[in-house]
Amino acid sequence: MASYDLIVIGAGPGGYVCAIRAAQLGLKVACVEGRATLGGTCLNVGCIPSKALLHASHQLHEAHENFAKMGLVDANPRIDWAKMRAYKDDVIAQNTRGIEFLFKKNKVTWIRGWASIPAPGRVQVGDEVHEGKAIVIASGSEASTIPGVAVDEVTVVTSTGALDLAKVPQSMVVIGGGVIGLELGSVYSRLGTAVTVIEYLDHLIPGNDGEVQKAFERILRKQGLAFETGAAVQGVTKGEGGATVAWQRRKDGSLHETKADVVLVATGRRPYVKGLGLDALGVQMTPRGQIAVDRHFATSVPGIYAIGDCIPGPMLAHKAEDEGYAVAEVIAGRAGHVNYGVIPGVIYTHPEVASVGATEETLKEAGTAYKAGKFSFMGNGRAKANFAADGFVKILADARTDRILGAHIIGPGAGDLIHEICVAMEFGAAAEDLARTCHAHPTYSEAVREAALACGDGAIHA
Repeated sequence: MASYDLIVIGAGPGGYVCAIRAAQLGLKVACVEGRATLGGTCLNVGCIPSKALLHASHQLHEAHENFAKMGLVDANPRIDWAKMRAYKDDVIAQNTRGIEFLFKKNKVTWIRGWASIPAPGRVQVGDEVHEGKAIVIASGSEASTIPGVAVDEVTVVTSTGALDLAKVPQSMVVIGGGVIGLELGSVYSRLGTAVTVIEYLDHLIPGNDGEVQKAFERILRKQGLAFETGAAVQGVTKGEGGATVAWQRRKDGSLHETKADVVLVATGRRPYVKGLGLDALGVQMTPRGQIAVDRHFATSVPGIYAIGDCIPGPMLAHKAEDEGYAVAEVIAGRAGHVNYGVIPGVIYTHPEVASVGATEETLKEAGTAYKAGKFSFMGNGRAKANFAADGFVKILADARTDRILGAHIIGPGAGDLIHEICVAMEFGAAAEDLARTCHAHPTYSEAVREAALACGDGAIHA
């Protein structure tokens, strides 16, 4: 029986970061992963491949829409879908091989196979049982569906199937107006697919700032995506050459049908804990099927911890990474900690959408007195030069102390710009602190400073 200080189950962003950090702290570590490659959903069929396709399709959009405006004439690239998929697969391979290199560099043992936990301190993989003083479950999540919708990953697909379609469809229905659906929907829209998004709620991207929701839908409509909000999907029927989505308009009960070559089910994800044996161990679960943990990521069974998508909180790769880093430090006797108040969320469409902290809606609900500073990218010289002036930066600050409570960005590079505000919030900064920090010109980041100025006496370029 092989013995380790720590056995991590799952080599996604949370699991592999946990394993590497624990090894850096001097622990003998093994990581169990059943996929043929490391990196979990994120690197293999999630974050990384989707960003490759988002990048490729955006370059196509730029060539068709903006090159001629800049004097780049006769540029009319065509889509070689096989080559684009090969580019995407190469990006995946580079990243997964990188994790394998890091495992070897840090002396983390990769145990290949699917794990179960027959008893505390024991992890079984195939016929072999391994001993671990501590066990971290980082098993991630899987795509969920809704009643009446059967996924075959050919005609009715999840994000996994959508990343590997045999050809670019002429039409697509996306069920769900959240991050995954809008990212992949925008990819195919730019590749020439007629995309219709059907969302149960009356607005897109639930949980985001209301003003951002409205602006985002308006921009995506302008890009050619169609939306049916306030619509409850009743079922999907596959037929020759495609599928039909039956849905009901919630406000009047009227019934409708939308046909498409491909239907993408993007209705969220659920924790993946199959086969681990948690019931027999007596591991406490939440009503939503997540593993219950305390503030140190410990489960109800001593010696067993859990992180990432299989525990409560936003299902974000970087949230899992933070937890992996923190739980490794806890197990090594240090003070691991995650500040959940400054975990950003990003939608990698074009323009990007990014947020951190409170929204105006949550502040109003809590009765918090606040002020909002807003600046449009129309006033940003770099954005106008790059045909990227859609959107704005909004900073929310405490009305009394000026401390930053949240921020919301829709615009170019939003996913990168948000981190300046995350760092500011981590250090308890005021909006004035951002406003008085010199920002290089011309950069998109000047819009952040202008929004901070708008929390005070006013932006300069508004």
